[in-house]
Amino acid sequence: MVIIVKGQPEDVDRVVEFVKRRGLSVHLSKGAERTIVGVIGDVREVPAEQLELLPGVERVVRILHRFKLSSKDFNGDRTVVKVKNLEFGGDSIVVAAGPCAVESRELLKDVAKAVALAGAHMLRGGAYKPRTSPYSFQGLGEEGLVILREVSDELGMPCVTEVVSPGQVEKVALYADVLQIGTRNMQNFSLLQEAGRSGKPVLLKRGLMSSIEEWLQAADYILSEGNPNVILCERGIRTFEPYTRNTLDLSAVPVVKKLSHLPVIVDPSHGTGRWDLVVPMAKAAVAAGADGLLVEVHTDPEHALSDGHQSLKPPVFEQMMRDVSCIARALGRTVPGL
Repeated sequence: MVIIVKGQPEDVDRVVEFVKRRGLSVHLSKGAERTIVGVIGDVREVPAEQLELLPGVERVVRILHRFKLSSKDFNGDRTVVKVKNLEFGGDSIVVAAGPCAVESRELLKDVAKAVALAGAHMLRGGAYKPRTSPYSFQGLGEEGLVILREVSDELGMPCVTEVVSPGQVEKVALYADVLQIGTRNMQNFSLLQEAGRSGKPVLLKRGLMSSIEEWLQAADYILSEGNPNVILCERGIRTFEPYTRNTLDLSAVPVVKKLSHLPVIVDPSHGTGRWDLVVPMAKAAVAAGADGLLVEVHTDPEHALSDGHQSLKPPVFEQMMRDVSCIARALGRTVPGL
């Protein structure tokens, strides 16, 4: 249930008290003219007809979706997530790029310089790498976080990196501007809640075999902790098709934008698992309405310690940025810096 209050602060307080007396919790979203009170719990205990009689209450809306806080019924305005000088969900397309994993300071700095020169806005790189095989490279850990932060600061680019357990959130939040929840952890509910409590923007990837509804319910775990800064990331789902690593579900972009107020970006690298498909899928993602891209780039992908087969070389990434910028302009959007 959503209660829209167009009144004084005391009107909002009165509504909150009314709801809490019935044993339910609330989530407030304050706008310039209205405050939206989201009721969390069994709303059958809340009589809508009584609520509508309270001073300042404009209307009461029952949300039928299983996801609540991420629903457009809860917030009809588009959420814009700000990361330093960047805005996810506005009129511009934000591109985060870098290697799959932080392998060394020299490698990360080389890649970061290359993607920044090509027009990328944010640096990506994994310090902790949850891999299918326990024998694969698992990342440099905290050393990787230190390197990522140093290179990020040197080049003036915000950074995003993955956190893989609730106990890591506090540490990773000290270094990263955005916390990434990977596909394998989309339904790690204690991790989602801890990331929400950190207050940091959270990039939530869709699970390998998760429906759109399950994805948005996962977002609600973060939002319910009072953290409104959630960026959704479509990264492909597992199907019967063996030719690509995953099946990149670009239809999810317009579907989610119809259902949710949260920004949506696309990861064409994991979505296809093949570097030669990354560029066409990146362009298609922007055409479908994505608010940004998450792309893997490596200066020597043949010898990368993680996911080299889906990483672009810098010259290919540079051309991709030019192409994406042209598509964005055709749609009335921009790629800042290009």
